[in-house]
Amino acid sequence: MRTLVLGDLHSNWWALKAVIDAAGPVDRTLCTGDLVDYGPAPRRCVEWVREHAERVVRGNHDHAVAQRVPALGNDGLRAVAAHARARQWEELGPELLRYLARLPVCETFDLDGRETLMVHGSPRDPLDDYAPADADGWRDRLTDVTAGLVLVGHTHTPYAVEVERPDGGRTTILNPGSVGQPRDGDPRAAYAIIDGREITLHRVAYDPTPAVEALRACGLPAEVLETAEALLRTGRRPCLRGAAPPPTALRPRPAAICPG
Repeated sequence: MRTLVLGDLHSNWWALKAVIDAAGPVDRTLCTGDLVDYGPAPRRCVEWVREHAERVVRGNHDHAVAQRVPALGNDGLRAVAAHARARQWEELGPELLRYLARLPVCETFDLDGRETLMVHGSPRDPLDDYAPADADGWRDRLTDVTAGLVLVGHTHTPYAVEVERPDGGRTTILNPGSVGQPRDGDPRAAYAIIDGREITLHRVAYDPTPAVEALRACGLPAEVLETAEALLRTGRRPCLRGAAPPPTALRPRPAAICPG
């Protein structure tokens, strides 16, 4: 069966539409989280995922938006999130915020005969662990994990790496990269296809101008809009001075820990 794996949409409907069109017919869709925040079209993204994805896990931004937590920070991407957060709450409304709040932090399931674990960060910290494509680092994260395939997101960088687990088994780690906000120097939307045991990473170009114009219509301050546009057009994380964000609060931590 042909499976579309995507994540880190970040309210960028135009990038998601490009992925949908490029991927073509699939038998199932899996989403590694972070449907919302940063971008201007959270409702369209969440509604599409809710309708089409067979399994979805909660990302750290889904958690923060669902819990109505103001974003921290006054420069760079934190300023973008801070100024976009109220718009996310307004557009999503109570029903879709409840949907995000009820997403599981991890899912374990059979994918074409292979035990599969899906989280946003890593099995060690499902929401927040930043886990790059490092085999040694991943080996430490697979203690008590028996799944042959682990699907993750959060880094906004695509990779597929095979790791020997502490128990001697082998696990493939797949990060499809970011649909809506790549940060690896390639602004094209990223996704992955699993076809049987074959994994392929894909990129598709799209025009970010409608997303930028939609952000402009939201009334973002000029310097915050400049940060968001630079990232969408270059795929690189900018660090620009930003306007002071709305009042902030610490984000509550989830109690759930992903089982092995």
